[in-house]
Formats: sequence, C-alpha cells, structure tokens
Amino acid sequence: MPKLRIVLVDDHEVVRIGLKAVLSQHENFEVVDEAATGQEAVRRALRHRPDIVLMDVRLSGMSGIEACREIKRTAPDVKVIMLTSYGDDDTVFESINAGASGFVVKQIGTNDLIKKIEDVGAGNSAADAATISRLFARTREAARKREESAFDQISDQEMRVLWHLSEGKTNRDIAETLNLGEGTVRNYVSTIFGKLNVHNRAEAAAYATAHNLKDYL
Repeated sequence: MPKLRIVLVDDHEVVRIGLKAVLSQHENFEVVDEAATGQEAVRRALRHRPDIVLMDVRLSGMSGIEACREIKRTAPDVKVIMLTSYGDDDTVFESINAGASGFVVKQIGTNDLIKKIEDVGAGNSAADAATISRLFARTREAARKREESAFDQISDQEMRVLWHLSEGKTNRDIAETLNLGEGTVRNYVSTIFGKLNVHNRAEAAAYATAHNLKDYL
C-alpha cells in the first residue's frame, strides 16, 4: 500500500513539530513538507501534489479556509483536512463549502487523528454523522430562504399571473382564468418583468421554473 503523502500547515512551529512526530511514526504516512501560512500552503500543495493537506483554520494573512478553496481550485485531487480549536458549525460549514474533506479538533487523540486521515485518504469524510446531518439541514434551510427571496417582491396576484404565464397561457387566457381584464393582466405582466429583471415571457417562465414557483402557490 503506497504511503499517504501529507503537507502540514500551522502557524505554530511547535504544533507542526508535534504533528510531524506523531504522523511520521505511522508506516503508511509520509510528511513531505510543512507550511506556516495560507500562501505557503497553496505553494507547497501545488509543488508536491500531496494526498492530504492537514491545515489549521486560523492562519495569518490568507486563512486556512481561503487556502483550502485555492488549493481545491488549482489542485482538486488534493484532499484537505481542516484543524480547528473549536468545531463550531460555522467553521465546519465554511470548511466544507471551501472543499475540505472534513475537519478535526486539535484536542483529538492520536489514534482518532490517524483514523480520520486514513478515512480521508480512502475517499471518505472526516466528519461525524451528526455534523453532516446538521450541515445538510443548514444547506436545505439556506436553499429554502434563497427560493423565498426569489419572489419576495411579487404579490400574491402577480404570483398567480406568473404561474399561468409560465404554463404558456396568453394574456387573454390568464384574464379569463383569473376573472381579470386583459389590460390588467398586461399591466401585471409588465410589472412582473420589472421586478424579476427579465425581458420577455420566456425568461419569466424560466425564472419561475428555476425557483420552483409552484411550491409557493
């Protein structure tokens, strides 16, 4: 089994020394380089193309999360594990969004750290099931709020007009369905275009479909 090649990133030298001492004792790990800043981390990751970058979240200058995002942009095959003193949800959420394969708290035991590195090396996540569940819930909630905000300027009647418009109905059809004057519908359609910043019926229909309008009727 080939060794997992690791780059260590922490702005405290004593932390890097301790991590290297622990990991170097493992027969399947090889620490190929170290870095003290986010910028260095990106350069070392590109130079060595390691299997894993084990990196502190809080670094001077470019943060660990920013460095993770840059590493994943330029070297997507490199896996990143974030080190944090506190495993709060905001830090974890930002890390995962930046492309990290997981996170570990600095207080973790040696055996657990080794297990998490092995898991990530095997293509798994270094986050527990409860944390992943919270992240999915948070992602769904953020998506729901984005969808709601997509129509926050649209009145209930305009929503109904937009729905029928997205179904391919003409202004006359919509007027008959909603018991409105055709001129009134025409005004509604014009107002909807302005609020959604679209230019025609096709764009308005596409917007309604993309943002799941039917879920808000």
